[in-house]
Order: sequence, then C-alpha cells, then structure tokens
Amino acid sequence: MHLIQQADKDPLLRVEELKKVFRSGDRDLVLFENLSFHVSKGEMVAVVGQSGAGKSTLLHILGALDSASAGNVYCAHSQLNALSDDDASEFRNREIGYVWQFHYLLPEFTAQENVAMPLLIRGQAWPDAQGEASRWLREVGLEKRAHHRSGELSGGEQQRVALARALITKPQILLADEPTGDLDGHTAEAVFTLISRLHHDHQLTSLIATHNLGFARRCHRVMRLEQGRMQEVRPESLPV
Repeated sequence: MHLIQQADKDPLLRVEELKKVFRSGDRDLVLFENLSFHVSKGEMVAVVGQSGAGKSTLLHILGALDSASAGNVYCAHSQLNALSDDDASEFRNREIGYVWQFHYLLPEFTAQENVAMPLLIRGQAWPDAQGEASRWLREVGLEKRAHHRSGELSGGEQQRVALARALITKPQILLADEPTGDLDGHTAEAVFTLISRLHHDHQLTSLIATHNLGFARRCHRVMRLEQGRMQEVRPESLPV
C-alpha cells in the first residue's frame, strides 16, 4: 500500500473560526462553526464525515465557490472572504483545481478540448492549450482517447479527464469532492492511485473529501467533520 510521502511544513491554506449558516424558514441552521485548521504545502489531507455533515460546502468555501457566514480563509496568499466576484473568479482559475464526484465534462467537446478549456478561458492560444492538454492526457493514460467525447468514455476515464482538466493550470491546491464516489471498487482504486501518483510527482497540495476510509488512511492527515465540528484523527486509527 502506497502512503503519500510527508509534506513540507509551509502553510498553504489556513482556516480560522469558519462558520456556515443556512436559513430555513424562520430558523437559522448551523452547518458548522468554529472550524480552524491549516494544510501545509505538499500535504494530502482527507476530510471524512457522514453525508450532510458539510464536507462539500466546506470545499466550496475553500475554493471560493461559496462564502462563509463568519470566519476567514487564507489560501495561496489570498484572503478569500475579501475577494470581489471578479477576483474570486480569477483566483479559482489561477490557484484551484477541482475534481467533483460527477465529472462535469462538456458533452459536445472531446476529451482534449475539455482538458484544454481552463487555458482557453485564460485566453491562451489553441495550439498551446492543445499541446498542454495532450501532455496531461498522457499523464492520466488517455492519450489514445483524446478525440473521444465524454459520452464515449467509461466512468473511470471521464474522471481521469476531469483530473487532467483540474491540473492543467498547475494549481496551488487540488480540491476533490468524493472523486471516486460514483465508481465501482476496482475503478475507484485505480483513480485514487492515480491521484496519489500525480500528487507525489507534481508536488501537489490536496484536500480530498471522501467516504472511503481506506483511501483516507493513505493520506498524510485525516480530519473528521461531525456535528458541526472538525476533529483531526490519526489515519492509522481508521478502520481498514
């Protein structure tokens, strides 16, 4: 079993007293509060917890896709709650790579075009973006599927394309929300192993929300989100 090599200690992500409240009728529902933690550069950190605990919402806040009700998030030298909408959009494209449970590939485009899309949004010329997309498809073992549309790919292949798309911009941090949740056991293992290899080879910093405790055990650190609170647990303490 491959355990990710220990990371550097430079904090890349810092969360201070984070709180998220949803309004339901005439009541406030507190999803979580007083969350404080950091992720160091090079770490691979798992976030575990029951469905509905707030893992996805937390990742949305950390990736500047949602805002907290209170508290601060500092990521890649930016204070996220101080960003304007335009600055948040630029931050997401420049600093964050996202992988979700559902791949969100654009069905009318090929795998290569989907992977190139973040660079095209930046204004990069197609020949350069195409070359980078081809390189990343080789990284995930799909160079022979470059000209297939998403509907022609298996679930595991779709998720590998999504991973290549997330990393083509060389983000500061990878946020993965249940990246193997829709996959069968064999395919899920292959995708997680790929994420682990890319994390190591490209010196990524990764935060992964997962129900799979076996995968969580293979990360540097594990944080459990439960009843609105975050608690760090030893990876080896998780059941196999």
